[in-house]
Amino acid sequence: MATNVATATENTVTTGTDNSTTSGAVDTPKLSILVEFTGGLEMLFSDQRRHGLSMPAIDKNGKPVTIAYLIDHLCENVMNDARRELFVLDDHLRPGILVLINDADWELEGEEAYEIQNGDNILFVSTLHGG
Repeated sequence: MATNVATATENTVTTGTDNSTTSGAVDTPKLSILVEFTGGLEMLFSDQRRHGLSMPAIDKNGKPVTIAYLIDHLCENVMNDARRELFVLDDHLRPGILVLINDADWELEGEEAYEIQNGDNILFVSTLHGG
């Protein structure tokens, strides 16, 4: 049975999935990462800038999770706003959103193909502003 778990500490929201299993089942390895939103993106995520996430280390195909997986995970499990199109467009991160992985531009790390590591800090910065 999967239940969402959320706690707030020091303006950081920690979310994850409690995947309790029956005895004899193999536990799925988990990653603990910090995801941050600025430039107005935080409004899509409960007006919280920082989210500590616990998520599976491997996807349903048995491959390491990537930024593409994270983006989908954020939309499906963390985003509380119905305006998904402000974050993704055609199943990819919307143009005009910068991504830093451990303070490095995601273009240097392989963009959506980057394999997430335990302890990563991933920052999404919107450069799109109304006026």
